[in-house]
Amino acid sequence: MQPIQLLAPDGTYTEHYVYSEYIAALGEQDLRDLYRLMATERRMDAEATSLQRQGQLALWVPALGQEAAQAGTVSALKSTDMIFPTYREHVMALHRGIRPDQIIQLFRATAHSGWDPREHAMNVYMVVLGAQTLHAAGWAMGIQRELEAGDLADGRAEDEIVLACLGDGASSQGDVHESMVFASSYELPVLYFIQNNHWAISVPSSTQSRSPLAARAAGYGFEGVQVDGNDVLASYAVAAHMAGQVRAGGPKLIESVTYRMGAHTTADDPTKYRSADEVEAWRAKDPLDRYRRWLEAEDLADDIYFSEVDQEAAEVAAELRRAVQEIDPLPLEEAMDAVYAEPHRQVETDKAWLKEYEAGFVDDDALAGGEAGAR
Repeated sequence: MQPIQLLAPDGTYTEHYVYSEYIAALGEQDLRDLYRLMATERRMDAEATSLQRQGQLALWVPALGQEAAQAGTVSALKSTDMIFPTYREHVMALHRGIRPDQIIQLFRATAHSGWDPREHAMNVYMVVLGAQTLHAAGWAMGIQRELEAGDLADGRAEDEIVLACLGDGASSQGDVHESMVFASSYELPVLYFIQNNHWAISVPSSTQSRSPLAARAAGYGFEGVQVDGNDVLASYAVAAHMAGQVRAGGPKLIESVTYRMGAHTTADDPTKYRSADEVEAWRAKDPLDRYRRWLEAEDLADDIYFSEVDQEAAEVAAELRRAVQEIDPLPLEEAMDAVYAEPHRQVETDKAWLKEYEAGFVDDDALAGGEAGAR
């Protein structure tokens, strides 16, 4: 199976008898906006990584290298299509109007989510691998049942589809299998979007699957395709085409072949399990560099435009840094208040332990003041 590609790593464009028509339908501003979206998220991503290293975030999940896969796919959807993300879909979140400071709240451990899923047609981030695919199937089934009953909820589009995001590692989860069985059996309007970034933390994709992940779709009775995930134009065209097929009836699957340039999360050290040569080989396929070459070759953007984008992205990063300082920390015991609807003995026991644990820490300012007084 060969991934569909329109843009080669050197920025050369090749016509495709099916997919080029989707690119031809885009306006010049649409094409420039794809670059702006990717560049803005990359700068935000770097800032969030820096903030985590400085202790401002509990964790961060980088999307470095996967910008084109996400930007092309989300831009091909309608604003009414519901997205069920993993924890790495920062490009999609920005595209849906979710602010960086809202994205960051989960990673600062101040909220389970910083946005209303209904307002942005994007569900909250899911940390439990594969669980979002079940939620996606359930949402799609709800759409189907409402249409059958002629009682579509306010704000819901009749041709709404669901995008279920997952990674190559999550594809091995049982939840994903169950979701695809339901989607196929009931012909649900779900587009499965697998970002195969080659590493499920330290496990290579070759161990996850001996055949292309896109080929698995056939076992469930629907179509699957591979796309070059570092090619934003191919990502857009394939997603637009497959989304149209889903609207016509039944699920589809896209395997976006890309690469995670950084760590799985900021708690990970990828140098322990992959070679520098492999990383450098993929760096030559960088999605932003590739797309910039094409925009320049087509006279769609110049140095002034790219400088403006860089400035805008820097402002987004600066605003994120400022906003993080203003996010009040969540009292640790309150983090347990939403676990059960009614009081629960085990939760109360855990909260008591947590209070005792907190009391074991000496306040640095108080300690410093005491030492000064002693001197």
